Amino acid sequence: MSTDYQRARESLGVRLRELRTEAGLTGRQLAEHCHWPHSKVSKLENGRQTAAPEDLDEWARGCGTPEEAEDLRRRLRGLETHVQSLRRRLAAGHGPIQEQSVVEYRETRVVRAYEATVIPGLFQTPDYARALLIHNAEIHQTPRDTEVAVRARMRRQETLYERGKHHRVILWEGALHALPCAPEILAAQLDRLAGLIGLDTVSLGIIPLGASMSLTPKHGFWIFDERLVRVETISTELRLDDPADIALYGRVWDRLNDAAVHGSEAHRVLARARRPFAVM
Repeated sequence: MSTDYQRARESLGVRLRELRTEAGLTGRQLAEHCHWPHSKVSKLENGRQTAAPEDLDEWARGCGTPEEAEDLRRRLRGLETHVQSLRRRLAAGHGPIQEQSVVEYRETRVVRAYEATVIPGLFQTPDYARALLIHNAEIHQTPRDTEVAVRARMRRQETLYERGKHHRVILWEGALHALPCAPEILAAQLDRLAGLIGLDTVSLGIIPLGASMSLTPKHGFWIFDERLVRVETISTELRLDDPADIALYGRVWDRLNDAAVHGSEAHRVLARARRPFAVM
């Protein structure tokens, strides 16, 4: 059983335990109500058994919260689709993942995103993308199909010039100073960002170091058409389609956007980051 599937199953078990304890029931009492062996309650709560949809309906009724059944079923449907191991997805290299992203962006009208540590792929130059993909292949110990992946990432950027598309991206200023590549590559990357400001399909906001904020940035995330949130950690990609999750990330994005500068002020932040490379 894959680690990502098991972790998601354990997460469902945690929620089941919460409902039972909030109802003031012991595991044995709930098992008797559902006409199950006591061991089944324990296995479901500890992620040692995958629930059937009917089990979740019975659990919700047994806890006196039948309105929770649909949420439990949604969590069950998401066991394999919402939490995906990057190691497993990268087994065939970065190329297939980049190709999938091309399709995802073509099908999306409005993207809202936040990145704290890296220039997002949507805005990357080929050289900057190449450096990142090489590092990622090394750390994940996956096949190095760098050039295929770079070409796919560049095709994703075609959506930047499509009428009717909107790309609203916020960057933490620290991402402008990180050097995952040679200095001259970063200098060209900053020039690329400056050139995107003013494009009618792009809104680029930058949160300056020292900006007053109502929350602290935690990790990058992408919101696609208010239907999906994608979050990538070092080892896992989360794909969240629960309306409550999407609304939460939307509120976070709005607050980050309030702290960001745009237009000429964003140009000044980029110029400040570019200054050390003035001769390049």
